[in-house]
Amino acid sequence: MIRRAAACLLILFSWAILLTACASLTTPMDPPNVSLESFSSEPSEGGGPRFLIKLRVQNPNEQSLDISGISYSIALAGREVLTGVSKDIPVIEGYSEGIVTLDASLKLFQMLRLLASLGQSEADKLTYRFAAKIDFKGLVPTQRLEEEGELSLK
Repeated sequence: MIRRAAACLLILFSWAILLTACASLTTPMDPPNVSLESFSSEPSEGGGPRFLIKLRVQNPNEQSLDISGISYSIALAGREVLTGVSKDIPVIEGYSEGIVTLDASLKLFQMLRLLASLGQSEADKLTYRFAAKIDFKGLVPTQRLEEEGELSLK
């Protein structure tokens, strides 16, 4: 009975050490700084409107950002109007910056609702929110980014 309890305690202790070792493998990272470089419309091929978004991504870390994919959305006045995903992203070396090109699709009905609500109010500012989930290759944890602000309508 005592041997069995000692064996269970030894197994639990071994698992605790293993989990601690695995947790130390992931390097803490500062989130990348993301800013909008350009935003343009693309010719649509039978579907809804498409947009090309270029983001400037600054890597404030020593290690390179090897990004496996990004999913993102842009909301205006609380309505998500643009969404997209991308997996063709260049590696961004440590303490450097790069341009990431994203292809986004417009949520037409959400945009129509937004335009209808703007026509009913006399607001001089429009709030926006850019949210992105960045998945990295390797043991780097997923980063979530969110930027909010206001656009002047004057």
